[in-house]
Amino acid sequence: MLRILDRYLIRELAFGLIASAALLLVVTLGGTLSDVLSKVAAGRYPASVMFPVVGLRILDALSTLLPLALFLGVLLGLARLYRDSEMHVLASSGMGPRDLLRPALLLGLPMTVLVGIISLWLGPWAAHTSQTMVSRANRSVIAAGLEVGRFTELPGGGGMMFVAGMNVRGTHLRGIFVAADRTDAQGLPEVDLITAANGDMHLDPQSGARYLVLHDGHRYVGVLGQSNWKLLDFRSNDISLAQVNAGTGGSHITVHERSTLALLSHPDPKSRAEMAWRLTAPVSTLVLLLLALPLSRQGPRESFYGRLLIAVLAYLIYANLLSVGRAEILAGHISGAVLMWGVQILTIGLALGLFRWQYRTRKLQGSST
Repeated sequence: MLRILDRYLIRELAFGLIASAALLLVVTLGGTLSDVLSKVAAGRYPASVMFPVVGLRILDALSTLLPLALFLGVLLGLARLYRDSEMHVLASSGMGPRDLLRPALLLGLPMTVLVGIISLWLGPWAAHTSQTMVSRANRSVIAAGLEVGRFTELPGGGGMMFVAGMNVRGTHLRGIFVAADRTDAQGLPEVDLITAANGDMHLDPQSGARYLVLHDGHRYVGVLGQSNWKLLDFRSNDISLAQVNAGTGGSHITVHERSTLALLSHPDPKSRAEMAWRLTAPVSTLVLLLLALPLSRQGPRESFYGRLLIAVLAYLIYANLLSVGRAEILAGHISGAVLMWGVQILTIGLALGLFRWQYRTRKLQGSST
């Protein structure tokens, strides 16, 4: 059963965690939404899947966001207690290091399990699902914004298009008219008009490029005001639409999209680096929690921002060393794994050493032995 002190400390740390997670989530959401919107504007992502893709990418990012949120939340929660001298009062009342470590672990261990689930399972599933969703949507002209009976701009600014009819899934068109402006060899503005009886959407599984394959049509090319127009009759003609991201073709799956079990069956450096990074996420949650305990301690008149700056620098050094280790594994060097796990062990030892040193028994000055 939890003691009153445990419940109080857990509540304070949880408030800091929620505030930090909300702030980091807003920043991550803004960056993700901006990136997805730019791809939608360029025609690389269909607008119909924009919000599901944003949600799935946020879920994938939680394995990196939550450890940092816990680190900052513990710093903010304990800093408030130190600033209001509550921690000093509790220490003078007999609260020892175990009394602080217990509620911190009660909050941190469930977070570690949650980050492990996201890193090893939910994150790869979200990445694969979002790419599959984009790939399926890119096979349909409905997702590209084309509607029956009205002129619509092609994705990527490739011209204007009119269709008289299409099937329910938007993969087969009837009565097609396409108009595009371009410049000829002499630099004169040229008009390219295409009519076709029907057409189909095609997605290249290798490059991810989208094509509209037109059948049984005519093509008119010329400069307005001149009579030397070209007329071409065709049985099949491809129109290139905006190219989508690599890996959205459906047949190519990136390393990050592979399941954890699939990574274990692939001994290549990319798979080993991805697997090491996924295992690092839950371990980092616990390591950063332990590191935040000694870094949050401050005197009654000590500035909080100085401690916060030290904590941020410590996190940057820690995260960069892990990134270097991942890059070394990716390059095929065994030293990368040694570096990544060596950093974890060293940080745990440093955090516990500082924590024990701060709570060591001090002798009064001038006291006799």
